[in-house]
Amino acid sequence: STKKDGLIDLLFYTITEGKEMIPLSQFISALRKTGLLTSDPRLRDCVYQMRQSTRDSTGPVMMDKKLFRRCVGNNIMLLTKAFRKKFIIPNFEEFTQQIDKMYDSAQQQEGGQVADYIPQLAKFSPDLWGVSLCTIDGQRHSVGDTKVPFCLQSCVKPLEYAIAVHELGSERVHHFVGKEPSGCKFNKLSLNEDDKPHNPMVNAGAIVISSLIKPHSNKAERFDHVMEFLKSMAGTEYVGFSNATFQSERETGDRNYAIGYYLKEKKCFPDNADMIAALDFYFQLCSIEVTCESGSVMAATLANGGICPITGERVLSAEAVRNTLSLMHSCGMYDFSGQFAFHVGLPAKSGISGAVLLVVPNVMGMMCWSPPLDRLGNSVRGIHFCQELVSHFNFHNYDNLRHFTKKHDPRRRSDDDPNKSVVNLMFAAYSGDVSALRRLTCLFLSLCGIAPCFFLSGHLEAAIFLTEICKVNPHMKDRWGNTPLDDAMQFGHDVVVSVLQQYQCEYTDNNLQCDTEDVCTTKSCDKNYKLHS
Repeated sequence: STKKDGLIDLLFYTITEGKEMIPLSQFISALRKTGLLTSDPRLRDCVYQMRQSTRDSTGPVMMDKKLFRRCVGNNIMLLTKAFRKKFIIPNFEEFTQQIDKMYDSAQQQEGGQVADYIPQLAKFSPDLWGVSLCTIDGQRHSVGDTKVPFCLQSCVKPLEYAIAVHELGSERVHHFVGKEPSGCKFNKLSLNEDDKPHNPMVNAGAIVISSLIKPHSNKAERFDHVMEFLKSMAGTEYVGFSNATFQSERETGDRNYAIGYYLKEKKCFPDNADMIAALDFYFQLCSIEVTCESGSVMAATLANGGICPITGERVLSAEAVRNTLSLMHSCGMYDFSGQFAFHVGLPAKSGISGAVLLVVPNVMGMMCWSPPLDRLGNSVRGIHFCQELVSHFNFHNYDNLRHFTKKHDPRRRSDDDPNKSVVNLMFAAYSGDVSALRRLTCLFLSLCGIAPCFFLSGHLEAAIFLTEICKVNPHMKDRWGNTPLDDAMQFGHDVVVSVLQQYQCEYTDNNLQCDTEDVCTTKSCDKNYKLHS
């Protein structure tokens, strides 16, 4: 459609900064700066077209409007959002530079011991350290050892709980498991006053939860079911399984067997549940592998209310996510949970593999991983990183209270001064600088409100660009009641007059009505014009 073609052209000139052609590599680089990866499932068609053009070319590939249209096709809304800086973190490059500094700072932390009571965990180098993040718009950033697989261990607890609530509802799940922090070690033989495990984030609670998931299916089906769920949460990125860790867990899990028998004695399991099968399943779940990269997408699915940001698929119900984040906030960091809630103020879950799954609700998910643990079982570097993150950015749950000390808010745009942009746009129109017009109009300024000024100097090419590409409203009036056509006639710009007359005939409010977000309404345009004129 005409509207879509105009939008694609505007986007093209935004990216090329007014040029008719740029190297394809420059487009890919501009894409990465927004935070989007070429591996993003939403960009599959776009990447396919780019690969085709590279395959068919002998030298460096240049991107012109024709190739751009082929590439963009189905991704126009996503890419428009990206290049208009409408993602949750608009200045993504600046944000990730700060993340990298925090990564470097945490890397200096030398303390802690790698867990050794499960032999497979002891094999990891203490120098491994990775951080990945994924925003609710699918912006991605990774630094360090983010492609190395590691076991989720206790980080699987909130995930299996979320699956159970999603499928069974809160009432059924909490008939068997409590909601309060225990005040005890995660592997203690301890139940609350109702003889239930204290919460799903301690071993006793997680073992009971594992007996609730697909109770009537066989072992293989139950495991596959959870794996499919986790892959959906990770946007089909890496989710694996370490059989060696599973066997180690089984062989060294005396405490967990003791907890299992204690739960059985106190009738904590649903009727007909097989305690040994529940334990086996629990050991399997702890042995599921992710990387920082795939783990960050899982965390982002929680941050995004249960919808995976890179696939758009709803994986978990809103109820399941809310419950999960609430329990992560109060019980997710072993005996450090209260301190973490106080200082960091974000839902998180740690595991003895050195993982920390962190959620910034409505913003992003993160996975930090470094094997050396403190005496409470939390990753030394992971905790340090989380504290640094919240000391710099206003991500703490209570940072946004009124009159509170202001921290950096990466959700806010800082680089654009709309007044300056409007003035630049007016001068570009006045001087007939079409290259600058292309660049500036693609920032989707409210063109229609300042349209009357555009034709005063009678530049034909500028008039054609503003009518054919930008689709400005030709009926808008300035403070003196003049339309662009009136001005063009008054100043004797005959060629521009004919362009405008033809354009007015074609222009109808019905077939050229844009989304209010893209081009402003008549009332706001008029206000905008008076403001800047």
